[in-house]
Amino acid sequence: MLPTTATASAPPPPAAGAGAGASSSGSGEPHAALLLALGHMRLRELLACARACRGLRDAVAGDPLLWRRLAVEPPLSHRITDEALLALTDRAGGRLRSLHLLGCPRVSDAGLLRVVQRNPGVTELFVPRCTGLTADGLVKIIQFLYECQGNLNRVRLHGICKMTKHHLDVINSLICRSSQQDAQALYYNHRVHEVLNTDDSRPIDVDVCPLCRNVRLVFDCTRKDCREVKDGWSHCRGCFFCVARCETCGGCIDLEELGETGLACSDFLCMDCWLKLPKCSTCNRPYCERHSNLKENLLSSGQFTCQECTMFATSLESLEDGD
Repeated sequence: MLPTTATASAPPPPAAGAGAGASSSGSGEPHAALLLALGHMRLRELLACARACRGLRDAVAGDPLLWRRLAVEPPLSHRITDEALLALTDRAGGRLRSLHLLGCPRVSDAGLLRVVQRNPGVTELFVPRCTGLTADGLVKIIQFLYECQGNLNRVRLHGICKMTKHHLDVINSLICRSSQQDAQALYYNHRVHEVLNTDDSRPIDVDVCPLCRNVRLVFDCTRKDCREVKDGWSHCRGCFFCVARCETCGGCIDLEELGETGLACSDFLCMDCWLKLPKCSTCNRPYCERHSNLKENLLSSGQFTCQECTMFATSLESLEDGD
């Protein structure tokens, strides 16, 4: 914080002990600890540091190691263009290894192709919900990486429109993989469905849904009786649109359970998870853990009122006051 005597037109006085012989260049250099912290910062934080001073700007722009793993996340996702992406990836000096683009609608097939042409050693390519990309364009990009070095081992394609089984088969044939990667199952939770899941080591995130035959995220069931099916498949393995799943445990929910486990929010819960949650004191419906912040009139005892019941009570009071 600036001293109380400092103003916009009059800079604060120099610190005590700073004589005429002090090095002006040394006082402007960023601390060594801050330079070490640059390697742990996200893109938005790196760009902010680069605007802080000349020393940090040179440190951020001049170290290719900081840019070998680039992740573009909200709120930058909707602002990044082909030109901006190319400028950022060029800072890696052709040694980009991991590119994560989370919901970047302004990145096109041509723009992404230019990036990988300058960085053929990419091993991870995550482009979930990048609606400016096409299935045909991604096949060409992955084909290029395969022909150059063949080191691409993980891709994320959730949310790419018009992806077909043919596209998926071609991409699967071009990715380096191990038997351990293929053996990993995918269980549903809201974070996996909506947010980039970097802990998933599978080579590709999407699959052909056995129920609707569309290429989407396909989830395995967490219920023990479903997982013990002899042939390894069950009727409840499918995408989010084909199989209703519990928001808490990820298990499948049948139609009978859906009718008995109503929630105060828009998610689903199985009966076991539904019974464990506190209920609205008016309608006896719980919120799932993801929407627990929506509780109103919350008491220390845990009792609360859901938003729908609160709005209904407010509307009744308004009608009574009007009469």
